[in-house]
Amino acid sequence: MAKGLVKDLVKNLAKDLVNGSIKPRVSYDSFAELDLRVGRIESCEPLANARKPAYALTVDFGEGLGKLRSSAQITDLYKVEDLLERQVIAVVNFPSKRIASFVSECLILGVPNEKGEVVLLGADRPVASGVRVY
Repeated sequence: MAKGLVKDLVKNLAKDLVNGSIKPRVSYDSFAELDLRVGRIESCEPLANARKPAYALTVDFGEGLGKLRSSAQITDLYKVEDLLERQVIAVVNFPSKRIASFVSECLILGVPNEKGEVVLLGADRPVASGVRVY
């Protein structure tokens, strides 16, 4: 996951909401361009050479997409064992992004808690890997 990008987006959205401003409305067609999917975290390990502590994740999105890698700065709230087999929501159609020596292929979504730590988004009941979010 491009965690720095996500953290910036989350901070900006939180700031916008606190300040009473919200981003401009977009058309449904613009939203529909995002490919949001449910994936299952298959592997997780500390990301070597990261400026800030992060994990290198492999997420299984099922038959259509297969496995994609993502970087995530979520070490404050999650241990490796907490993440394995966990279902998450991710954007799977952003371009790949190099983070240090790691290439992130999808963007895992989360929201900040009161301390600014990222809480992962996921389905509240088990669903098949690769299911589209809409």
